[in-house]
Amino acid sequence: MKKILSVCRTLLFILANALSAQSFASGTEPAVYGEELQGFDYPETVQEFRFESQRMPLHMAYMDVKPQQPNGKSVVLLHGKNFCAATWQNTMQALGNAGYRVIVPDQIGFCKSSKPLAYQFSFQQLARNTHALLSSLGIDQTIMIGHSTGGMLGIRYALMYPQEVRQLVLVNPIGLEDWKAKGVPTQSIDQWYARERMTSSDSIRRYEQSAYYAGVWRSEYDRWVEMLAGMYRGPGKDIVAWNSAQLYDMIFNQPVVYELGLLKMPVLLMTGDRDTTAIGKDMAPPEVRARIGNYPELARTVSAAIACVTLVEFPDLGHAPQIQDPVSFHKALLNGLAPSCPAP
Repeated sequence: MKKILSVCRTLLFILANALSAQSFASGTEPAVYGEELQGFDYPETVQEFRFESQRMPLHMAYMDVKPQQPNGKSVVLLHGKNFCAATWQNTMQALGNAGYRVIVPDQIGFCKSSKPLAYQFSFQQLARNTHALLSSLGIDQTIMIGHSTGGMLGIRYALMYPQEVRQLVLVNPIGLEDWKAKGVPTQSIDQWYARERMTSSDSIRRYEQSAYYAGVWRSEYDRWVEMLAGMYRGPGKDIVAWNSAQLYDMIFNQPVVYELGLLKMPVLLMTGDRDTTAIGKDMAPPEVRARIGNYPELARTVSAAIACVTLVEFPDLGHAPQIQDPVSFHKALLNGLAPSCPAP
């Protein structure tokens, strides 16, 4: 029976993509992608790390980009909640040109990686999965760069494997405040799921224009909107929405802000000051909404908590400075890599 269902899902996906390709040719309909983002091209060859976790076989999609003139250092890029490995495209190129080996995974539950029906998502688990991937590649020292939710994961990874992280770079990380403690109402996974099933291109675009790009929209952002929306149109849209709901529950209920003082490695904190991202902000009372997602204030608070930190602010940029202004962002990133901490 499972095999028959699998064949049916595959046929539905092929049919959906065929219809999507035909529609795109006429310019009338948006793209449709599979539950593992089948049909959406990544900028480099996608490989798979197969492993077992929580009594089930899983696979992590990843890109491993090796420079022509290596400097002997490796960088891991961790994507955010509404992003994928592919959205690091410009950063991969900038780091590769500077001599870094760049590893870019899709985490379990995201994009081209497995979407299990029953999985206990935690930042600890995602960190362990990432560590297993790096071990399989023979990498035991890395610079960890995390954006948005990837920043929360990067912090957790650095706390779990401090001897293996040369430097932690946080790009507009979320989780720098405890939204629940500040008054944002909790949601059940079922409630998150109901919200996620309503996801569309328009809802993604409205949210990203407001929070991610400081009210500005450019046509090149549409590729990333359709990357997400295409999965919500496909035959696997229910499991995509379900995993997304589980991940929102993880993000909301596993704050990292209370452990920032435990980070001992050099930290480069890069923030677009016009970011307003805060999970559940739209569900919060007006007085709560007004005091969360304040990135200039959060950046100052975080900088005071971390022993060895360099803060780089982009006053006119939002949640995704690496996409909004890649030239300025990559110049600051490369200048800020590999500092040393003063002796205690």
